[in-house]
Order: sequence, then C-alpha cells, then structure tokens
Amino acid sequence: MAEVRLLDSAEQQIGHGEQQAAIDLARRLPALVVAAREVASSLMHGMHGRRRAGLGETFWQFRPFVSGESTSQIDWRRSARDEHIYVREREWEAAHSVWIWMDRSVSMAFTSTLALQSKLERAIVLGFAAADLLVRGGERVGALGLTPPLATRTIIERFAEAILVSDRTRTDAPEELPQAAPLAPRTRAVLLSDFLSDPDDIARTVNAMSARGAKGHLVMIADPVEETFPFRGHTEFMDVDSTATLRVGQAESFSEDYIRRLAAHRDAVAEVARKRGWTFALHRTDRPASEALLALRTRLESGAETGRAN
Repeated sequence: MAEVRLLDSAEQQIGHGEQQAAIDLARRLPALVVAAREVASSLMHGMHGRRRAGLGETFWQFRPFVSGESTSQIDWRRSARDEHIYVREREWEAAHSVWIWMDRSVSMAFTSTLALQSKLERAIVLGFAAADLLVRGGERVGALGLTPPLATRTIIERFAEAILVSDRTRTDAPEELPQAAPLAPRTRAVLLSDFLSDPDDIARTVNAMSARGAKGHLVMIADPVEETFPFRGHTEFMDVDSTATLRVGQAESFSEDYIRRLAAHRDAVAEVARKRGWTFALHRTDRPASEALLALRTRLESGAETGRAN
C-alpha cells in the first residue's frame, strides 16, 4: 500500500495553518526555481519566437517603402545611405500576452511516496519553466493575479518574488480557481491545477476568461495515488480543505466507483476546455516535469485549440 502524506489537522485551520504553508513554500522556492530553470533549459533547443512587425517600441527591421504608405513611416536617415527609401518597422508587442496561473490551494499540497513532487511543487516548476521558455521565445508573460505581463530574462525570479509577497500579505486561503474575469482578446492563459473543483465552477471561470476571445490551456496535475486508489481495509480519509474525515472499512470496495467518478470528472473538465476552444492535458507527478512542459510548449507554439494528452 502506498504511504500518503496529507496536511495534518493543525495545518487545516485557517490562520496558523495557512501561514505555515506559506513559510514551507518559501523555504522550497529556491529549489523550485533551480528545478524550473533545469527543465526549461532541457527544452530550449529549437524554441522559436513570435517576432513580427507591428505596434511596439522595439526595433525589428528596415524594409523598402511601398507606394501608397504614409511617408511618416519612412526612416530618412537609413534611406539616405543609398538610392532606396526604407520604412523602420517595430516589433509587434501589443496583442499577445500569456497569463500563467499556478494553483496554490490546500489540495495541491497532497503528495504520496509514488510521486516525485507534490502537486503544488510540480505546478510551480511547470509555471516557472513555461514562463522562462515563453520569454526566451519573445512573449510577454504574467503570473495571473500577481504580476503584469513581463518580457524579462529574470521572469522566474519575478514570479517567485510575487508568490512570496502574496503569501506574506495573505489573510485567507488561496483560491482553488483564478478570478472569473475576461482576459484581453488574443491573449492566452495557462492554468495549472488539480482541477478538483466542481466542473460547473471551472466552466464559469473558463467561460468568463475567454469571453473576449482569449484562448487557454488546462493542465490537470494528479498524484498517482489519486488515480490508482491503492487503499485497503480500514482507512481514514481526511479533507485537506476542512477538518472533515471519513472512516471506512474495506476501502477497496470503493475503488471501482471512485475510479469511475474520477474519469467522469476529468471528462467533464476536458469538455469545458473543448467547448471554448481550449486544450486539456493530464500530467501525473510520478512522471518527469519535462514531459508536461514539452506538450505545453507544443500547444503554445502551434496555437492548437483542441486536443488532449497524457
């Protein structure tokens, strides 16, 4: 039987428990930053940016002036070098931003001895690594609810600092879902969570975020114990979001029904994504983080709007 570690009863109380969880996360963040950089570096080869002409502040290229264009776009200094007239183009920066949200709610602290990391740690490593890859590829990336979209090589450190500041000032438990508010058109969102919330709540969040045309990706992070249900005999189950407990005999008799309900829940979450043109992927914490990041990178680069991967 797998050994399972849950938050103890003291950690389940709002107040001291939340403060202790924030302290524990702060202690682990330096190691998670290093892990994220290692994972991102392993996938950097072949990463393509999205540089293009348009409105922005960064110079991109000179190109020949085309008859009919406004003469205000002409770069006269460059044009004076030879017999041609050139337009100075700037890199397109305004429309495409990527928002990353990492679920830090209580249920994400769940981990078993079958896992390489807790769900919380894996969400942070994937979020940090994805941000690093995207910035290197020319994107602007923000931690939803924590930072504005940024285009800095220190994006991982900026995300880590924002999490620390948020946890120090927080007086309540982290939310299980991001704020249900519209994102700007043509932006994208990456939501990293166990998505154990009610599918209707997840649908309301996704529908609100995509109301103006934003697309996104749901990455469901699961501990292997949550899928295999290896419990036998008399077992006590604790709700990590409250002090509720459930004591049962012959826990194995619940296995078939549990697995069926879990599959139905995941199908419902995947359907929420599909209906809005978002993608859905399942990632287990007994698998390398690089697997999930590679799948996510493929979706982000290709702009895929449908699909499901393990």
